[in-house]
Amino acid sequence: MIGETIALTRREIKKWLKNPFLLFMMLVQPVIWMGLFGKALNLSSFVSVPPEFLSQLPSELQAQVPDLLDQMLRETFGGTTDYFTFMAAGMLSVVVLFTAMFSGMSVVWDRRFGFLNKLLVAPIARGSIVLAKVLSSVIRSMIQVLLIFGLAFAFGLQVGNAFGVLDFLGVLVAVFLLSLGLTSLFLAVTMRIKSHETVIAVANLLNLPLTFASNALFPVGQMPPWLQTVASLNPISYAADAVRSFILHSNAGLDMAKIAVDFQFLIGFALIFSLIGILVARTGLRKG
Repeated sequence: MIGETIALTRREIKKWLKNPFLLFMMLVQPVIWMGLFGKALNLSSFVSVPPEFLSQLPSELQAQVPDLLDQMLRETFGGTTDYFTFMAAGMLSVVVLFTAMFSGMSVVWDRRFGFLNKLLVAPIARGSIVLAKVLSSVIRSMIQVLLIFGLAFAFGLQVGNAFGVLDFLGVLVAVFLLSLGLTSLFLAVTMRIKSHETVIAVANLLNLPLTFASNALFPVGQMPPWLQTVASLNPISYAADAVRSFILHSNAGLDMAKIAVDFQFLIGFALIFSLIGILVARTGLRKG
């Protein structure tokens, strides 16, 4: 089964590499989000004090007001005063969502062009088919995350003064677990769907709720209570929270209890939906 999975995964990656336009289009959307949305909607500037107003305050308050505002912003944006940094860290999780959403499209096209039928009559385990789809999607997601992370620095991403190699590895592990779970989830859904129009409709239906009902773009504390409850069940919230913890790592140290909660959720999410994906592959794949 391992050899079959590797061979099928290699096929998927080769298909992706032979279509650089697809990679370009997958990168354009997060770049637009960061370059336009992240920079234009600079929420941290909304609470700045105009210099002419600050100069009218007593001298003892002039130094305290900016410090209080910075503290408020850090509490709101998870340890940073820069909204773009908050948003760019969340975009790493959104990139994974974009890739996972359309991972099921390859199943639809393989079914439509007859390649899936050939796999189903071949002496290979059906589980290797879905594992190859999952692994190829995870590899694509990790490559895109690395590219987006580099672009975020070009746009002005600010990291903590203690950010290092181990923190970077922590970021990769968090997005890896998210990618594994989301890809398995979408593949489990699309294994039973034969129409690519339906797959696109399902992806578009889940896109906005998963993105905006999370802390990827906005602080959960500013949401209404019912939406905070939804965000607390969203795996993107836990991945984005873990990514921010590592990126904003300062000399004060990491909140290991908080990171442990994030990774417990992500590991459980990845394991559960990976198993579901394999079970769906055994029962849901049909010839034709």
